[in-house]
Amino acid sequence: MDIAIVILNWNGRSLLERFVPVLIDNIPKENCFVVVADNGSTDDSLAWLEANYPQVETIALDSNYGFAGGYNRALKQVEADYYVLLNSDVEVTPGWLESLTAFMEDNPDVGICQPKIRSLAQRDYFEYAGAAGGYIDRYGYPFCRGRILSRIEKDNGQYDEEQQCFWASGACMMVRSDLYHYLGGLDETFFAHMEEIDFCWRAKLAGHQVWAVPQAVVYHLGGASLDNASPRKLYLNYRNSLLMLQKNLPTSDRRRIMTARRALDTAASLVYLFTGRWSYFKAVWRAKRDFRRLAADVEVSSFSEDGNDVGRYDGSIVLRYFRSFGSLTFDRLRM
Repeated sequence: MDIAIVILNWNGRSLLERFVPVLIDNIPKENCFVVVADNGSTDDSLAWLEANYPQVETIALDSNYGFAGGYNRALKQVEADYYVLLNSDVEVTPGWLESLTAFMEDNPDVGICQPKIRSLAQRDYFEYAGAAGGYIDRYGYPFCRGRILSRIEKDNGQYDEEQQCFWASGACMMVRSDLYHYLGGLDETFFAHMEEIDFCWRAKLAGHQVWAVPQAVVYHLGGASLDNASPRKLYLNYRNSLLMLQKNLPTSDRRRIMTARRALDTAASLVYLFTGRWSYFKAVWRAKRDFRRLAADVEVSSFSEDGNDVGRYDGSIVLRYFRSFGSLTFDRLRM
């Protein structure tokens, strides 16, 4: 059994300097190797790795293909039983990989899993992108055990049990390599953001499970590629969410849910407009426009519509959140 930990890098020498030494100190010495796939960097990331960590394998891509395209091209060149997609700004902890591996080995129906992800900036709080397992509402809005919209919980051990979820964070995601290639990898139309949720949804439709394994803990810096307040990131999230729904919703529900989701996005854009956030308003409308342009070519999932639906909340997480005046936590939801 071989495990490949694959880090996608783009002009990230400072992150590699900070996090690769911790990674090397906290992985098994056998049957595990680290690969850094470079997405067309213009800095000296690869030269630094070669000089300081020659045991780290490198793959030099000729351009920036985004998160999805970069990983797809890299993983075609990596042979292993398991892949761990690991962001370059993640700090791992002792035993993290052993816990994930043992869980996957003991549960052959599980295709994908993630660790508990805490914030590197506030180490006793969950991290926005993944927390203790990802979920999704009826209209395609993602949330997590430990994070609903902008509300992030302190980790008091309330989500320390292993639990099946809907999606695993691309910040640190373990996947069986044969499943990755069977699904055709990440959807490169997305470029970045939401692609891991789409990937997990397709895996579930194909009959595989996604789990969170909180015995494994990592810390995520977050925002290393795009700041959370970036209009570009907002654009990608809105556009890609619509693409994901178009691809994976059951035929019987697609028209109704897509109509409702577009109405919710319009309402969000008007809030941005009337609160003076013009760049955000434009980002949402560009997302809607570009989705319409791409929708005709979207390949709808060919897998069974009776796939595993665990982790999908049959309601609106946005409405529940605002009805609670921003105090909603995951454990108050009835999933």
